Amino acid sequence: MSPHEEVIIEDDFILLRFDNQSNETLTYEREMKMGIIQFHFALKGSARFVFNQGSYVLELQGERSLVLYNPQRELPVHLEIAPNSWIVSILISIQKFHSLFSTEAAFIGFLNEETKDKKYYGEESITPSMAIVLNQVFNYHLNPSIKKLYYKGKTYELLSLYFNRNEDPNAENCPFLIDEENVLKIRRAKEIIISRMAEPPTLQELADTVGINIKKLKMGFKQIYGDSVFSFLFDYKMEFARKLLNNGNYNVTEVGLKIGYSSASHFISAFKKKFGTTPKKYLMSISQNIS
Repeated sequence: MSPHEEVIIEDDFILLRFDNQSNETLTYEREMKMGIIQFHFALKGSARFVFNQGSYVLELQGERSLVLYNPQRELPVHLEIAPNSWIVSILISIQKFHSLFSTEAAFIGFLNEETKDKKYYGEESITPSMAIVLNQVFNYHLNPSIKKLYYKGKTYELLSLYFNRNEDPNAENCPFLIDEENVLKIRRAKEIIISRMAEPPTLQELADTVGINIKKLKMGFKQIYGDSVFSFLFDYKMEFARKLLNNGNYNVTEVGLKIGYSSASHFISAFKKKFGTTPKKYLMSISQNIS
């Protein structure tokens, strides 16, 4: 795939995909008309958004998302993508976006009546479920004839997952996260379950290890990463398994063992639950498209 790709989903609805595998910074510029909402996702690496001829710069780090919207002026895209970075951007008009979420407008910050005419800026972490979709955008192995349809589906899925995190009625009732020490404990918990994904600790063991009670662990993890501890781990393990299969150095049983499945049948069932196909069929689809 080329380092830069534009996919027109519909009128005033565009997907941009940047895969900068070089050692140089990739620069992308695009004029924008008023009323465009910009969603930017950095799966890995980083990027810089430059405004007003360099007088103002916004940084976007890996595993973070950024939403920009200014209803009162044009907001051109001047993007500098660092080496070895994967960035996905969605540009959509407010009219089109409102038609997608019209019944949920009151729950989305820049759609409700009080704020719809105001500037909006939002930065959040990319959840594991979103990371899987973003990875799929960069690892397209299907027939080229359905590429646009595939990207369209992934774009809708990504937007759905982005706003899904706001559905938790307790999301704003988590004041302990104001304490930076507790945030560091939650992040440490994530690192522990990833490092021990084949034999993860129980929630109690995890809470004891990082020095936080289970209730705060559950609530904090949900708020920071958009998912429960073990749902996050499941998504991470399945994506890790997919990458191992892509490498071609392990068979299905070996991949299952590496992520903690002693039974190949259990791994196959879990993989199918996540990706809608078995590991064997997934490998066959890759080999067919490469050949």
